[in-house]
Amino acid sequence: MAIGERIHFFRLLRGMTQKYLGTIIGFPERSADVRLAQYETGTRKPKAELTAALAQALDVSPHALDVPDIDSYIGLMHTLFTLEDLYGLTVSEADGEICLKVNKDKGKDAHELLKMLYAWKEQADK
Repeated sequence: MAIGERIHFFRLLRGMTQKYLGTIIGFPERSADVRLAQYETGTRKPKAELTAALAQALDVSPHALDVPDIDSYIGLMHTLFTLEDLYGLTVSEADGEICLKVNKDKGKDAHELLKMLYAWKEQADK
């Protein structure tokens, strides 16, 4: 998920309008919604300083907004957080081991992910 989609996701989760979030981070009120829409649609990509301001206003880590780098532990964790947001991925413990589960009721995409994981397990068992 691109940074604009993450901004959009967290903004809606927090119940904010584009204009409200834009003014919080310092855009002029008359153009705050337009400016934020440009970032959410990917027309513009925020620089690090703006990403930090957006993250602070949305009460998330800047890593939660960036496209995760799965070559690092932090990036991998934020990828898992994104899967939690999109597919209802949950973490639990079973028989003393950590397990990840997909909530198939989270929607069509979650159901498709679950089918792919079953296919992966089937191949791994072979």
